[in-house]
Amino acid sequence: MRLLVLFSLIFSCQNLSFAQSMDSTQTPMVFSGNVGFTNNGFSIIPSFSLNHPAFVANLSFRKKKLSFEPDLRLVPNAEKGGLIWWLRYRLVDNKKFGLRIGAHPAFTLIRRSDIEDGKIKEITEMLRFLAFEAVPSYQFTKKIGVSAMYLQGNGLQKHGPQLTQVLFLNTNITHICLGKNLYANLFPSVYFLYTDGYRGDYLTVTGAFFHKKLPFSLQSTINQTFKSNIPGNKDFMWNVTLNYNFKKIYKKN
Repeated sequence: MRLLVLFSLIFSCQNLSFAQSMDSTQTPMVFSGNVGFTNNGFSIIPSFSLNHPAFVANLSFRKKKLSFEPDLRLVPNAEKGGLIWWLRYRLVDNKKFGLRIGAHPAFTLIRRSDIEDGKIKEITEMLRFLAFEAVPSYQFTKKIGVSAMYLQGNGLQKHGPQLTQVLFLNTNITHICLGKNLYANLFPSVYFLYTDGYRGDYLTVTGAFFHKKLPFSLQSTINQTFKSNIPGNKDFMWNVTLNYNFKKIYKKN
């Protein structure tokens, strides 16, 4: 039920209208993103996975250089998942070079065993984190660009992960023409993960296929371990996600 309410609110936001007047030169607000369903919910760090089908949503409310970007993933019964509430600011937003910084509180839902009245049972626990990022980027052409992302997360409880640091080196290749109105985007990345004294090095690749005249896209991500001593690490993971994509521009009249 909570998931139905969440997605109903997301879709209803697309139909908002404004009646107040404003100067025609005022910057509009852009509401964009995608919602979908995947066979395996990956975290923002792909080596961390729900290992379960999940509803996913990546949303952005942007005005000028500031944006609020919820990043949500929940299993259907809402017992496991992640809720990230990004606040991002583009320090530099040029045609070629960009520099973005951001911070977020995050809430991770995990299942763990607990003892109550002498009996062991599974419960859902919410772990809290505070994180920040720095992302420089460079666009060579309209279709090819590179970026780096440094992300650090800090646990706000005494158990669970305490300090996580990760460096991503990304490439984006977009609007690869596959036929009439059919395109693909490709996002290869290598990243280096440190968490509480453990380390992992990885390759992750995301590919997305879409039709120019349709709001849906099919996306798949693979995550391959080069080397890792992180407890519970899996050498190879993958998922497939069906997304509904949208973008709305709101201007007060």
